[in-house]
Order: sequence, then structure tokens, then C-alpha cells
Amino acid sequence: MSSDGNPIPDGEAGFSTPVGSRRTFMGWVTSGLASLIGLGLAIPLLGYMISPALKRRVRPWVDVGNIGDIPPGEPKQLDYVTTIQDGYVENRSHKAIWAVKHPDGQIKVFSPMCTHLGCGYRWEAEEKAFKCPCHGSVFDIDGHVLAGPAPRPLDLLPSKIENGRLLLVFKEFKSGTSQVVEL
Repeated sequence: MSSDGNPIPDGEAGFSTPVGSRRTFMGWVTSGLASLIGLGLAIPLLGYMISPALKRRVRPWVDVGNIGDIPPGEPKQLDYVTTIQDGYVENRSHKAIWAVKHPDGQIKVFSPMCTHLGCGYRWEAEEKAFKCPCHGSVFDIDGHVLAGPAPRPLDLLPSKIENGRLLLVFKEFKSGTSQVVEL
């Protein structure tokens, strides 16, 4: 009873009736721990499954041949096989490029696709020009447009020379545009 003689309601005298039971409490604790463990396992698993799809293609430096095999002033088509890792997919691909060694020893490497619509072109030694058979684009030995509908010069590929070997990174470019857009 309170000091005024009225009865004290439950919960006001410092005592309260428990809500739920020990079994309910243990159920909540177990569910919470299981959720934390599940989340701790799910995040790395999802990251492992999704991350390859978000990565850009890995394009390593590829050895395409000995620089001594490229005659100065005469373009040479070089063929090689490369492996491209794209997410989970690994593809082996046969590629060709055009390499031109200048008298000073500098080597330019051109993509094998015409910048107009992506057709393969060839070197015409008699005319000293690259010619595309599809729509008549013509390029000089440095890749500059001489004639035809090609909107830009031939695309240069990143290349370097190490220990007398020509290395390059093969890239593909969007055809038909005046700007170089890598795919």
C-alpha cells in the first residue's frame, strides 16, 4: 500500500512481470547469432561470385616475335595466339597485327582492322599503301588516311621492345568514328 492508503499497481513498486520467457529470449539470441554468421559467410561469397563480372578484361603484354624478323620500311603481318581472361571465361584467340619498323629502329604496331567498318586490310607493296578491300580506304605506311571513307588513321597498339622481342597489348577499337574509342 502507498502512504495514502491506496494499493500500489504492479510495476510501480520496483517489481515487474517478465514479458516472454527464457525460451523466447534464447530463441532471439540464437536467431541473431545465426543471422550474423550467415551474413558473415554470404558477403565474401557474393563478392567472390560477382567481382569477376565487374572487372575489366585483363590484357597482358604478349610476345609477337623477334624484331630482327621485321624488315625496315616494309610492313609485316605478325600472327600470334593469345589467351584473354574475361570474368570467368578464358578464351584462346588467334590474332594478327601489322608491324612497321622505321629506319631509326622505331616500330609502330597497327590494329588489323580498318577504322571505317572494321574490315581486314592488306599491304600493297607496289603502291606502298595499306588497302581495305571492303570500301576502298587507303592508308600510308604510317597509318594516315590517303583515300576512302575511313574517318581516322589506323589504330596504334601499345607496344614495347624487351630483349629483342616485340611485345604488345592487343586492343579493339570502335569503327566508324573520328575519335579513338576502345572497346
